[in-house]
Amino acid sequence: MAESTILRDLVILFAAALPIVLVFQHLNIPSVVGFLIAGIVIGPHGVGIIAQSADVESLADIGLVLLLFVVGLELSFAQLARIGRLAVWVGALQIAVTSVCATAAARVAGLPFAECVVIGFLAVQSSTVIVLKILADRDEIDAPHGRITVGVLLIQDLCLVPMVLLTRLLAAPAGASAATVLTVLAKAAGAVAWIVVTARLLLPAALRLIVALRSRELFTGAIILFSLGTAWLASQFGLSLAIGALIAGLVISESEYSHQAIADILPFRDAFNSIFFISIGMLVHVDFLWAHLVPLLGAALLILAIKALIVCAVTLPFYPSFRVAVIAGGSLAALGEVSFVLARFALPSGLLPEAHYEAFVAVAVLTMLAAPFLIHAAPRAAARLQGWLRLSESAAAAPVPPTGNHVVIIGYGLNGENLAHVLRQTGLPYFILEMDPERIDTARRRGEPILYGDAARPEVLRQAGINTAHAVVVAISDPVATRHIVALTRQSNAQVPLIVRTRYVAEMDELLRLGATEVIPEEYETSVEIFARVLRRLRVPRNVIALQIELIRKQGYRMLRGLELPRQTLDQLSHILAATTTETFMVPQRSAAIGQSIRDLKLRRAIGVTIIAVVRDSQPITNPSPDWEMRAGDILVMLGSHAQLDQAMRRLGEGNAEDDLS
Repeated sequence: MAESTILRDLVILFAAALPIVLVFQHLNIPSVVGFLIAGIVIGPHGVGIIAQSADVESLADIGLVLLLFVVGLELSFAQLARIGRLAVWVGALQIAVTSVCATAAARVAGLPFAECVVIGFLAVQSSTVIVLKILADRDEIDAPHGRITVGVLLIQDLCLVPMVLLTRLLAAPAGASAATVLTVLAKAAGAVAWIVVTARLLLPAALRLIVALRSRELFTGAIILFSLGTAWLASQFGLSLAIGALIAGLVISESEYSHQAIADILPFRDAFNSIFFISIGMLVHVDFLWAHLVPLLGAALLILAIKALIVCAVTLPFYPSFRVAVIAGGSLAALGEVSFVLARFALPSGLLPEAHYEAFVAVAVLTMLAAPFLIHAAPRAAARLQGWLRLSESAAAAPVPPTGNHVVIIGYGLNGENLAHVLRQTGLPYFILEMDPERIDTARRRGEPILYGDAARPEVLRQAGINTAHAVVVAISDPVATRHIVALTRQSNAQVPLIVRTRYVAEMDELLRLGATEVIPEEYETSVEIFARVLRRLRVPRNVIALQIELIRKQGYRMLRGLELPRQTLDQLSHILAATTTETFMVPQRSAAIGQSIRDLKLRRAIGVTIIAVVRDSQPITNPSPDWEMRAGDILVMLGSHAQLDQAMRRLGEGNAEDDLS
């Protein structure tokens, strides 16, 4: 009957998870909070719908194994390289300082040294699942604080294996000799190395054979077999199942088939998350929590405050922005799900007594409940603290911006870098604001006029010459900061053209309301570029494509009814056009060319453009006579240089072209 009990518990978990997701999404509250609360309510220490603690622990183990396998899949050393060395340094310092501070605090409280070290390890970890989910939902992973946070989380997760090995060393019997301890530790480390090396040698070849069979079911089954098999193998060497699952995910993430593995596993990720977080909530002893509510709340608040301060302190030397440091600190302040791996590993060995384990679970859940709200409140808290402390974010030796009529570029990512390149080639003055030190170093080596500073601060905007700027371009990956920058820019200079890049069309109305002159949403600009290239391939006249794009942008990117060309015409045009510099133009309804002959237009004499063909009523006419009169809908095939063709189309398109496409 044990199987039916586990199945019943899983049914209860998912039955609780579905309405929680719906309700909490409606309330705009992260579903993780609901999962934890639901676990507390339905668990054996709540109303007791799931009454057996052994079943709860089994569900927690299953959820954690699946969760860490997905975490391992999403980790890679290549990802660390993309994040940058400064974020890695911040992560390493956060781990060192936090573990030392927590160990020292526990030692002052009179706890044994081994338990103090374990508590230091527990305090280091932050919630990868909660933080990444919120940053992804807010489109802030590529923001400066997002890159720092992701880098720290990656370092924390990668440090889990050595922390478990050190915990195993601390758990060695007091009477054990040094040789025995080192033998056990070497055995565990050798097991990890053997699993990794063997998997990296055998797994690619095995997966290559499976992929050659072209069976998706077989591929998915092989991935699951490898992950569970690695977890079981790790447990045979004295490591936890969760560690084995993390190693399995890491190995697969480095293979050429990692993307397909992630695609097959990710549909189950949210289910894994719900199982894990609900089961963690079920571990909380409600009676214990209620009886010690004040000290537990105090401990949770203390941990949140100290971790946030530590992250701020280790971030500022590398990213000297108070705002970025505060947001990163708020994001990493809570304890994480990986801490439960270490706690469950330390519990049976006696390193963590039962009462202290219950206190840890309660405090960890309290911090995780607070994490989403802390992350959402961090930007506002940073702005207020900055105002109270009267902090300025300007560089001591900053380049002098142009005296006026320059372009201020906020953000030196791909968009900002490309814009700077074009402005430099055309000889137009510009000035760049950026917050990533590595990007700033790269730009300064290129001789770019760039200043370190947070454009969300009015004094930084003034240093960039916002009051005399000819235009301002905001091209950063931080929606909250973008809105704040737009409002500050408009307050400082009510007339300057303000062009804003954003990821989603849904943000356009708010940015326009705040004062943006133009908002360029990447979501639709990609679509515009795709259909423009398709139409060019189909030989649709360039002016028709340009008018379609212009109207779509003017009307808020709503898809409009446009001109359609018969399929026969398009086929004929593809045969007419030669490999020389040619262009097609469809005469609009109110063009000034209507009723005029080719001789009257004087395109060849005045501009140097020759009309080599005309398509009327789907019939191509090559080498039309000089007396040919233009009608609306005629498609002209013209020969000339790019400049000549542009000038000719401007002359032919005079009139109200927008009415033609409405």
